[in-house]
Amino acid sequence: MAPLQAPPASLLDKYRGDASVALYTGRVSVRGGEAGHARASGSARSDDGALAVELRLPPELGGPGGGSNPEQLLAAGYAACFHGALMLLAQRTGVALPEFAVDAAVSFARDPADGLFLLSAEIRVRLPGLDRALAAELVRNTERICPYAKMFRQGIEHAVTVDCGPA
Repeated sequence: MAPLQAPPASLLDKYRGDASVALYTGRVSVRGGEAGHARASGSARSDDGALAVELRLPPELGGPGGGSNPEQLLAAGYAACFHGALMLLAQRTGVALPEFAVDAAVSFARDPADGLFLLSAEIRVRLPGLDRALAAELVRNTERICPYAKMFRQGIEHAVTVDCGPA
């Protein structure tokens, strides 16, 4: 396996175009499991095989636990993206971040607007030893460039299609 290399700081250069340009697309399929409880179960697998998780309803929602769930997966993606964006921004601005952590929490909740469901998210960035003003500026700027933070703040372009062809 090749040694891990930092992404180029040029990723932070502004794009000037009329349409979004995909740089990478992750693909995951969920199959199997029990649908009777109206929550995800089964197995989630990425097309390259790097992600393979069993999905289970958490005990807090009456399930057996013993697997991951959509909220954990979304929290992992959010924390990982914010972590990477913060490292990239720190690299570009010359700020050393020897020890830091990004914690994400995603809650599945009742929506008072329609009585159904919604998600909420929270990020906690731990930057021990860093000047508080500098830390606040780095986190604020990371919120501006992290695609997950942008998604939670302003929504996401999405499409839902139906395919009834052969499996």
